[in-house]
Amino acid sequence: MRDLFAQEALRWIPKILTLQDRNRHSPTYGCFDRNYWQYKIIDFPSGMSQEFVLPLALAWETDLPGNPFHRQAAIREWAEAGMVFAARSAHADASCDDYFPYEKAGGAAAFSLLACTEAYRILGLQNYEVLQFFERRADWLAHHNESGRLTNHQALIVVCLDRVGELLGKTKWEKARAERLARVLTWQNAEGWFQEYEGCDPGYHTLTVSLLAQVYEKTPSPELRDALSRAVALAAEFVHPDGSFGGEYASRNTYNFFPHGFEVFGRHEPAALAVNDLFLAGLAAGRNACYADDHIVGHHVWNYLLAWRDFASARPKPAPRAEGRTHFPNAGLLIDRRGSAELYVALNKGGTFKFFRDGALVASDTQVSLVVEAGKSRNAVAHLVGDYPNEVEGGRIVVRGDMGWAKQKKMTPFNLIVLRLIMLGGGKFFPNLVRKLLQRLLITGKKPAPFRFEREFVWNGDRLTVRDRVEAGAGWDAVKRAGIGCDQTSIYVVMSRTFQAGQMLPWIDLTETVRKLPAGEPLVHERVL
Repeated sequence: MRDLFAQEALRWIPKILTLQDRNRHSPTYGCFDRNYWQYKIIDFPSGMSQEFVLPLALAWETDLPGNPFHRQAAIREWAEAGMVFAARSAHADASCDDYFPYEKAGGAAAFSLLACTEAYRILGLQNYEVLQFFERRADWLAHHNESGRLTNHQALIVVCLDRVGELLGKTKWEKARAERLARVLTWQNAEGWFQEYEGCDPGYHTLTVSLLAQVYEKTPSPELRDALSRAVALAAEFVHPDGSFGGEYASRNTYNFFPHGFEVFGRHEPAALAVNDLFLAGLAAGRNACYADDHIVGHHVWNYLLAWRDFASARPKPAPRAEGRTHFPNAGLLIDRRGSAELYVALNKGGTFKFFRDGALVASDTQVSLVVEAGKSRNAVAHLVGDYPNEVEGGRIVVRGDMGWAKQKKMTPFNLIVLRLIMLGGGKFFPNLVRKLLQRLLITGKKPAPFRFEREFVWNGDRLTVRDRVEAGAGWDAVKRAGIGCDQTSIYVVMSRTFQAGQMLPWIDLTETVRKLPAGEPLVHERVL
């Protein structure tokens, strides 16, 4: 089972190499942003792309039968070229951009610095220019504060400051590192999860676990062990019976699963290894999501290869899945396990849910969706994060509230020109303000639509009935399409909207039902699962 991690990761190394400019005489030698150096359709390279040096270094290091990249000199050279390009393409303060020029993105800077320092150590390099760059970027990260609560970014910075301090033998970042770690622990909810924008996302949560486990290995403390124990217990609840993980019921809609931290912390608490074993069973059956996107393929590749490298040989025996209800009211998430049935529902996302029976996915539901054409086409949905009134009692769960307008903002030539002019003007001096405005536009918050919904779950033994009711305040005339999908999301999150096998479940089309509704009558739909 261990080799599944490496095999899944190594198959994406050719793609990563294709993304890199490997021409030694090219001015962009080492750049992994193919849109920049090859297609020339953007005017700056994404600094996040240089994270791909770590998958290359780990592929070079991994001694697995059939690994064609093991100890290949070219792989080592290309990885070093990636670090040099990261240094030379950075701003004067060593920060980098990700989505727009002069963005100075904290996440991209931290991800790529962690990758570069780890790759540098693995490959045993001696490059003074790169080491100078590491120090300047660590200086910038130590004092940079981004908008939005993204705990995984804070944990990334802690690990970055640790790694650069070790490489350079310097302690000047100790105070900043301690402050970041304290912030991470403060941002952990009493239920065990770490804040990611508007709530709990089990996928990003596993990335934070991976990072904190590395910190714990270097500098263990009772506070950090307690935080990791609670975080592992939380993650264990969201490994589905088919081995898949997370989904659209999470705050950031991701299927992410980063296994490395569970292997590392599993040396201290074997319960963490049990989480990975469940996920590995799903990986063997192809239940993991596909993260082969040009911008994000590297995250899982390096984490899987680290999990293979640090795999614990002694594993706990599989335990039976516990029955009963587990409610995380602060996260807005609820899990019900009854007999062979398992329900995962987001009370804070209108009752978005996944339902399994006998270990197989039966239903994946992202609530009622309406296409409304009144002057312009808009999409009213019931799966945006909100403080929806709900009732949880016995065999009945009810969620109700206002539907909201989906965020469907797209870039146009005009919008891109305006953004460039802003950033070339005063915007480059206030990149965090621009980032905050874009987050508000694309990610956080919601505007109510003139529809009210109520979703009711009723258990009868281990059979589940789902009843939906939608009321149209202004009537149904403007509603042109209606339905319930299995994978709709309506906020911009980089790691979401990836393919996963469960997304092939059928769409429930309610358009004809809506067309027949007289004014004042609600839309009602009932299913027995």
